[in-house]
Amino acid sequence: MAESRLDLPEKHPLSGVERAAILLLTIGEEDAAEVMKHLGPREVQKLGATMARLSGITRQQVEEVLAQFTELVENQTSLGLEAEEYIRSVLVKALGEDRAGSLVDRIMLGKGSKGIDSLRWMEPRSIAEMIRLEHPQIIAIVLSFLESDQAAEVLALLPENTRTDIVLRIATLEGVQPNALAELDEILERQFSGGNAGSLKSSNVGGVKKAADILNFTDTSIESGILDSITDVDPELSQSIQDLMFVFDNLLDVDDRGIQALLREVESDTLVTALKGADDELKEKFFKNMSRRAAEMMRDDLEAKGPVRLSDVEAAQKEVLAVARRMADAGEISLGGSGEEFV
Repeated sequence: MAESRLDLPEKHPLSGVERAAILLLTIGEEDAAEVMKHLGPREVQKLGATMARLSGITRQQVEEVLAQFTELVENQTSLGLEAEEYIRSVLVKALGEDRAGSLVDRIMLGKGSKGIDSLRWMEPRSIAEMIRLEHPQIIAIVLSFLESDQAAEVLALLPENTRTDIVLRIATLEGVQPNALAELDEILERQFSGGNAGSLKSSNVGGVKKAADILNFTDTSIESGILDSITDVDPELSQSIQDLMFVFDNLLDVDDRGIQALLREVESDTLVTALKGADDELKEKFFKNMSRRAAEMMRDDLEAKGPVRLSDVEAAQKEVLAVARRMADAGEISLGGSGEEFV
């Protein structure tokens, strides 16, 4: 079913992805294509969908986006730095230290994992079909290389009786030796293009944090089942995973600046559904970071919505958390509540 058009009223506060979509629609096909070459598959999908849905963009909105972009470029140009230092700085700010580290190494050393990297551009269902009959250790390695939200979608499509074993293997994975990684990469590369992958170094993938990140994106019913099964096998490991998971109630720890930034990115309907399952303290956290009128409207919407299925509430909360984690990875908010607050 085709997506509905997204009409933007003149007073509509533009989200980051909407500003990016307007900018790419403004600069022309060739330049937009060059920009999108440097984006990851998930970013391309979201940005492309937003571009396709935009309509009713006013001249004032375009001018504001271009002015913001010009100001950003003028303030952040870093001429004179060594190329590697500049690239590392930009990527760390955009992706965070952990994700940026391995990417910088691949850029600087020219050692890309083409076969495995190709999976990041595939639909989760296609990946699941490709790997479902592989050994659980192979599946664990593949999921560890994917973005956590994509890995969660793939995991949900795999046989239920294999999920716990796979997550256990991800959590206890401490790295992949070069020969094992090269063999896996070459198999995938031949399957995609008939070529051979380049030489690969040992890669630090997996671990308890990766397992927690993947479970953060899974449906609550799947997440609970896997954690219960891991608890039966290794209670200490299960607790370690849960300690690293970021759940909806943890938004209480986000500072006011972060909540305000999050409110600009989350759809109102999604937030209303998510807050149906929140306690009063968390609701007030959001209300106090809205204008008085917006908070009153949100309260009215919560009352008017009536009973909501638990599965719908959990799905909405997962969606809000996905936005929060993406913004945290981009350095736009802090999930630890350490930033400054507005007064």
